[in-house]
Amino acid sequence: MTQPSTGPVPLDRGSPLPLWAQLQEDLTRRLADGAFDAGFPGEMELVQVYEVSRHTVREALRRLRETGVLDSARGRGTRVRRAVEQPLGSLYSLFREIEARGMKLTSVVLAQQVKPSPGAARVLGLPQEVPVFHLERIRLADGAPLAHDCVWMPTSLCSDLTGADFRNASLYDELARRCGVRLTGGTERISAAVPTEHERSLLSVPVGVACLSVHRVGCVGTRTVEHRITTIRGDRYSVVADWSAHGYSLGARTEGRRTVTSFPGPS
Repeated sequence: MTQPSTGPVPLDRGSPLPLWAQLQEDLTRRLADGAFDAGFPGEMELVQVYEVSRHTVREALRRLRETGVLDSARGRGTRVRRAVEQPLGSLYSLFREIEARGMKLTSVVLAQQVKPSPGAARVLGLPQEVPVFHLERIRLADGAPLAHDCVWMPTSLCSDLTGADFRNASLYDELARRCGVRLTGGTERISAAVPTEHERSLLSVPVGVACLSVHRVGCVGTRTVEHRITTIRGDRYSVVADWSAHGYSLGARTEGRRTVTSFPGPS
């Protein structure tokens, strides 16, 4: 199979598309092909390689930063923002996944309170009038919006969480430390989603970028203790499934019934 070229493509001076837009398009292609895994070039190097002005390079880089692909800071230069990859079939904490990749996860807490939520109570197996603990956050990876996270839990299980500082803390860590509760498993459904205008604003989602909608039900043994809905920027997050010569299996839900389809390995 022919490997994709990671080299630059000459810009077309006769095209009606501005040079900065052509440069942005070619850099996006090269980024996707892994051209800059060892480091992103400086402005002057791009000026020389593409034979354009520094203004053109700066405009293309500004647009790439707006999409969240690049990150730059004074004295540090420009670097590529890597998408977070999450393996399927494991109980995970987004805090730990980000931390493991050398990134810093922080949160903007939008709501942290105990209040009635009939829909969440139903999922948790509680009477609809029973108040539940609700936490709503914007999750930031290295300062850039990654996910809008909403979680509901039984108040009887986690009343001590109302005083926790979730700006820099993991919900699961605080749940274990303050309440002595550790999740043992659950079910997660991941689907493509078109972000609402509100979600697009909260996450600074560029036009044309879709999101992933993650619905999670977490359990301790057979008891449902977590109902979570997370909207994640599709350009900054992906899910990964491993396979072997023995094959792999996928779980699916149809009309409330769970089915598992096994696929043999490649022959």
